[in-house]
Amino acid sequence: MAVDYTVIVVYLVGMLAMGWWGMRRARSKSEFLVAGRRLGPAMYSGTMAAIVLGGASTIGGVGLGYKYGLSGAWMVFAIGLGLLALSVFFSARIARLKVYTVSEMLDLRYGGRAGVISGVVMWAYTLMLAVTSTIAYATIFDVLFDMNRTLAIVLGGSIVVAYSTLGGMWSITLTDMVQFVVKTIGVLLLLLPIAVVKAGGFSEMKAKLPTEYFDPLGIGGETIFTYVLIYTFGMLIGQDIWQRVFTARDDRTAKWGGTVAGTYCLAYAVAGAVIGTAAKVLYPKLANPDDAFATIVKDELPIGVRGLVLAAALAAVMSTSSGALIACATVANNDIWSRLRGLVRPGGEEHDEVKGNRVFILIMGLAVIGTAIALNNVVEALTVAYNLLVGGLLVPILGGLLWKRGTVQGALASVIVGGLAVIGLMAAYGILANEPVYYGLLASLAAYVVVSLATRPTDERVLAVWRDRLAGKSPELASEPVPAHQ
Repeated sequence: MAVDYTVIVVYLVGMLAMGWWGMRRARSKSEFLVAGRRLGPAMYSGTMAAIVLGGASTIGGVGLGYKYGLSGAWMVFAIGLGLLALSVFFSARIARLKVYTVSEMLDLRYGGRAGVISGVVMWAYTLMLAVTSTIAYATIFDVLFDMNRTLAIVLGGSIVVAYSTLGGMWSITLTDMVQFVVKTIGVLLLLLPIAVVKAGGFSEMKAKLPTEYFDPLGIGGETIFTYVLIYTFGMLIGQDIWQRVFTARDDRTAKWGGTVAGTYCLAYAVAGAVIGTAAKVLYPKLANPDDAFATIVKDELPIGVRGLVLAAALAAVMSTSSGALIACATVANNDIWSRLRGLVRPGGEEHDEVKGNRVFILIMGLAVIGTAIALNNVVEALTVAYNLLVGGLLVPILGGLLWKRGTVQGALASVIVGGLAVIGLMAAYGILANEPVYYGLLASLAAYVVVSLATRPTDERVLAVWRDRLAGKSPELASEPVPAHQ
């Protein structure tokens, strides 16, 4: 295992080195939070794919393939569909707004007063997303070093917190590009073909497994619908995803770079399901499907390759964890803390705010590590996060982008009614039930439409500013220098 250990250690040291290098570039709020809004197509595509394909997509995707066969691809496939929809239909408009958070977009569209409540919901989502990603370190380090769960979480979490705190989005962008390359080589180019060959090829896999393992809809229509509702729509509105859209250099980059990343996600979904199916042939009686990834890597791959593939799994977890962490800290500082303290000063010097955002990443990082150590059920935590996000924020966000008649009162009612409905229904039906997000979303939509129609339309001056920003006429554009192309 010495070669494998060396590969992993070199990879981790490289992540810290890029964090240090990123610190030298992050000298303003824009540079620190959104990489100066100047990523070109290649970097944008790689980092967007890296953040959406985390431990759940890699370890969990292979686990679903082990349990259901090819139809296990649907969870990650739904993520790819969401990223494609965001990129094709909304990303250009989102990028032109020149904001830093989803809540700022809501304030801009509705004329204020929606930010704090929506910020709290978004903060809870990004916190739990970061926590669930951090817990995944325990699985990987256990395979690598037979390490204690708590120590594994502290080690992996500390590395992510360190490079994220040092350089903000620049550090995360640089590390995500490396993670994207490692993930592509490790999972798609190495593990996938090796797993299929070890299982005897597709003909042997079909001979040894039930027919439903090769049915694209074998996982069940209701499950597929739920994946689309939660993950596809979740991709449209998550702060962690939007914050990457804000890094795009221009509209074209946001649209086409995101489309490439979404297409990559679809391929990654199929790859994970095929690897899981191969693992079912090789290890038909694993107690936990999520052990399929670690087992096939540990037992079937040659020395060196094994280290690279485990580094790929680590890369998948780190990219999602770091993206969720900076999103969580950005929302906590800009949407909650600053508003409650009355410290929002439009037009202020951005470089004065870098230190504050860096402190918040550190604080949120420590909170994530502590919560990850205390929490056991990852699936429940992630389900709560996505239910709150989709049930509370999907309608006011998409409504603001698509429906002129939506009002701030309707948006607030939608967030509150949808959020409370989801919480109440989870308590009644169970956290993992489908009903909370179904009925919560309907309640949110009804509240938004009814209250918006019952209240005065949004001030035309507010809508005029909103239209100007959607058209790219941003005050920030006049004050920020035009960046050099990458």
